[in-house]
Amino acid sequence: MTGRGRWKGATWRTMSLGVVAVALAACGGGDKPASEASADMTAGAPPAAEQVAVASAGAGAGEVLYARCVTCHQMNGEGMAGAFPPLAGSEWVNGPASHPIAVVLHGMQGPITVKGVSYNAAMIAYGTGVPMSDQEVADVVSYVRTTWGNASGPVTAEDVATVRAATATRTRPWTAAELAALK
Repeated sequence: MTGRGRWKGATWRTMSLGVVAVALAACGGGDKPASEASADMTAGAPPAAEQVAVASAGAGAGEVLYARCVTCHQMNGEGMAGAFPPLAGSEWVNGPASHPIAVVLHGMQGPITVKGVSYNAAMIAYGTGVPMSDQEVADVVSYVRTTWGNASGPVTAEDVATVRAATATRTRPWTAAELAALK
C-alpha cells in the first residue's frame, strides 16, 4: 500500500470515529446537564456562558438545544435523504403537539412516512443520558414547530409535563402507528 493509501484510510477512520462521537453526543450521551452537553456537540462550539449570550441575542434556547439534532435532521431541518426524515414541513411536527413531544421524550423507531417518503430508522430519546427539564423539551419542540416554514404554535412546559405524565410508564421508543394513536 502506498503512503497515500494509508493516509486516506486513516483519514476515513478518523472521520468515521468523529461522526460516531458527534452522533452519540447529539443524542444525549454523557453526564453533563443538557445546557452544557449541547455546547460540546461540534468542534469549536461556544462554552455554556457564550450560549446564554447567543440565546439572549435572539438565537433562543430551542435553537441552541437543536444543535443536538443537526447530525441527523440537519441545520435546515431537511433531514438526510433515505436515512433521516425532514422536520421542515413534516406532518408529524405540524400535527398534534403531543407527537413531537412524545418523540423527544421517548424516541421513535421503525417505518414512518414523512411528506410522502418512507424512512426506517431509529431515534433515541432526545435526553438519553442527560436529564431534560419540561422547559428544555418545550424549547426545542417549539423551535422545530416554528422554524423552516413550519407554522405550528409553540408548546409550553405545561404541555410537556402533561405528555410526560401520560407516557411515564413507556419504556421503549414509539412506532408511527403508536404515535398516530396518541392523543
